[in-house]
Amino acid sequence: MTSPATEPQGSFLKQPRAVWAVAFACVISFMGLGLVDPILTSIAKQLHAGADQVSLLFTSYMAVTGVAMLITGFVSSRIGAKKTLIAGLVLIVIFSAVAGAMNSVGGIVLARAFWGLGNALFIATSLATIVTLAAGSLKQAVLLYESALGIGIGLGPIVGGQLGGISWRAPFFGVAVLMFIALVATAVFLPTIPTQGPKTSIADPIKALRYPGLLVVALTSLLYNFGFFTLMLAAPFPLQTSAANVGWIFFGWGLLLAFNSIWGAPWLESKIGTVASIVFALVGFAALLAIMALWTTHKPVIVVCVILAGAFLGNNNTVIPPLVMGSAPVPRPVASASYSFVRFAGASVGPYLAGKLLVHNIHSPFWMGAAATALAVVLLLSFKRFVPAASAPSHGSAEEAEVLETADLD
Repeated sequence: MTSPATEPQGSFLKQPRAVWAVAFACVISFMGLGLVDPILTSIAKQLHAGADQVSLLFTSYMAVTGVAMLITGFVSSRIGAKKTLIAGLVLIVIFSAVAGAMNSVGGIVLARAFWGLGNALFIATSLATIVTLAAGSLKQAVLLYESALGIGIGLGPIVGGQLGGISWRAPFFGVAVLMFIALVATAVFLPTIPTQGPKTSIADPIKALRYPGLLVVALTSLLYNFGFFTLMLAAPFPLQTSAANVGWIFFGWGLLLAFNSIWGAPWLESKIGTVASIVFALVGFAALLAIMALWTTHKPVIVVCVILAGAFLGNNNTVIPPLVMGSAPVPRPVASASYSFVRFAGASVGPYLAGKLLVHNIHSPFWMGAAATALAVVLLLSFKRFVPAASAPSHGSAEEAEVLETADLD
């Protein structure tokens, strides 16, 4: 059966209301990643907490998101895409509001954990839903998803920063309101999408890690995300500025990440190849983290490096996920869940360790991030023989391959 996204039907902006509802929810969902970054120092100050304690806002969110990836296929293959999306949105609405109502860092950390569960259910299903329902070509459907991702990542820090200037609670309540609107729109406009294919077992993503290619790519991504989450946690502290200013800085980071995810990464990959483009981005990001470690007390250096880091992260966010799909002879949803489990759950340790190191030495978290990212380069090059040379997957239709060659399945 041909999906609506496979037939060109005019401009990609002319989409069914159901597609716009899911795309809007994608924007708000991806905002959650950078939302808390500008308010970390405010939360630490007003709740009398240390950097090691507020680091758990990232750790709990990412750890639960990663572990929950093991059950997303199990859930969606049984109750369908619409119910899975709605379940994820309901959890995000409830626990983003709960986070804003808490009076302790521990309470916020717990709420962020349940928020991560909702986020996993939603993001694991949203791309497939947009591709199924969108009008126009597959590339147009993927572009719509990528645009929502980029806008969400870019808006997260600025929304968090501006609302955080009012109160550290305001960003959490703001997300709850926006996600409730997205929940209503999704429930009203999104039709029921029947489940297709075999039901997925919870154990399938774990079993897939026995394939060396998938394991190498997943561990590489774990290490670079270790550096990424370290940057997210550690950068606001040496800046010692307002939540609004931190928001603007990370807004620049998000814009560069979005631009490179959509346009820069495909161009670079076409010029130097998949593995080489990943290595280039890893080396560049490791160098930025090392520069930040050397000149941590120089605020202009931190600002410039944070913004430039968006370009390298945007490259790998686009190039690595399609590579994952061709790294093991398993269904793509299983490979994606396996990869997401390793990189999110494993890398969630990064901000926790960074918070611990910040208490003792403000330079050390950046050195840790640089070392982890450099180790990713060593790992990828040492076991390059296990990684498929091309990013096109070996299973499924040519139409599906086209999606995975262009989509960021994060």
